[in-house]
Amino acid sequence: MRRELEQRGYSVTRYVYPPGTRFPEHSHEVDKIDAVLSGRFRMRMQGGEVILEAGDMLAVPRGVVHSAEVVGDEPVVSLDAIRY
Repeated sequence: MRRELEQRGYSVTRYVYPPGTRFPEHSHEVDKIDAVLSGRFRMRMQGGEVILEAGDMLAVPRGVVHSAEVVGDEPVVSLDAIRY
């Protein structure tokens, strides 16, 4: 997954988010992709909601307000990919 994102021109950082982690509504100055390696990550954006699981990715365009939270008792291991 990391290789694929880097080939698309993204800079990739790996994060581990423990159960209970929540990110309130916010936006970024860069285009990004959230990719999940393990766990379940609920993303809300533009009136929609999706739960990302292992192997899933979601593009978040710059300036778009979104929120996220870990779902369940398992940590989320994710790749945060950004492109300036």
